[in-house]
Amino acid sequence: MKVTVSAIKADIGSIGGHTRPSDELLESVKKTVKEHAQNLYDYYVGFTGDDIHIIMSHSKGPDNKEIHKLAWDAFTEATKIAKGQGLYGAGQDLLKDAFSGNVKGMGPGVAEIEMEERPSEVFSIFAADKTEPGAFNFPFWRMFVDARSSTGLLINESLAEGVLFRIMDVMSGKVADLKMWQDKPELEAALMYPGRYVVHSVFSYDGEQILSASTDRLHNIAGTYVGKDDPIAIVRTQKNFPATEEAGSAFNEPHFVAGNTRGSHHMPLMPVKVNSSASINYSIPIVSCLVFSMHNGVFTGPHDGFGTVDWDLQRMWAAERAMIMRNQGFVHPATLVPEELEYNKGYEARMAKLNNKFKEL
Repeated sequence: MKVTVSAIKADIGSIGGHTRPSDELLESVKKTVKEHAQNLYDYYVGFTGDDIHIIMSHSKGPDNKEIHKLAWDAFTEATKIAKGQGLYGAGQDLLKDAFSGNVKGMGPGVAEIEMEERPSEVFSIFAADKTEPGAFNFPFWRMFVDARSSTGLLINESLAEGVLFRIMDVMSGKVADLKMWQDKPELEAALMYPGRYVVHSVFSYDGEQILSASTDRLHNIAGTYVGKDDPIAIVRTQKNFPATEEAGSAFNEPHFVAGNTRGSHHMPLMPVKVNSSASINYSIPIVSCLVFSMHNGVFTGPHDGFGTVDWDLQRMWAAERAMIMRNQGFVHPATLVPEELEYNKGYEARMAKLNNKFKEL
């Protein structure tokens, strides 16, 4: 049985700043999706920080107009609630005025996989807030390339053979297919710079898609800063794919990513519980993990992948690393390089005044 899993997310408003959507906003999204549930096998609505995600299973394939319009309508209708409540950033990720057949390039983030459902189909959704798509580069490398992180790369025949990474240049929109293991140096050269080169998808050598991740950068669409890109990804697990715990543990070393307050700092990525608010302690980048089983397109779950007590250690590490970095204040590498600053126009204005003051010594 062929099933498509679509994960579509957007920031359409949050309480008192970039914290979390209101209960009424979430209920509005759930109501709209429920009204169109005849087009779906199943669905789930939740949030990470100020981003609402809609996870759907259906038979219509990726990039389907009906499915994407359902999500667009849910976010558009809920935006009316956000504006009525005076929520911060109401509708900020809806960058176009009218639906044009696909939400890609319109603001919401999208990850989709069409699969031949296995007898025990399992997958995890990783949803991040206050960061950019390249934040997933390092964990995805750990899942599929780093045997220190994933023993399955040694003892699972399919993974040992290698996978195909599809990498996107988010500035040009072009993609490159890199095969493991012969293209490993080129893959790692690309992943060095997550602001430009991003893991788009991963496939097994027999053509099965294992991973899909959102790659849109909002400032490329809007032409100005409207918020960080807050990626979402689907990772199929078990059998010939990474074990669920191998995929999850790829996030257990809180690494530094671009994002944070005003989208202009380097901060560690903190694994958090499902439906967690963003912190007002500098708005540390966060990622949640929703673990699903699926049969005939119907979900069981989600289980909270980062909800067990052992993840409190990683949360403490991330908090400590965050404070060390923020204690460096505005001085790089605490802040991003000028071309990556999300409030670049303000920085350019400061530099224009500074440049007028320079004189020959």
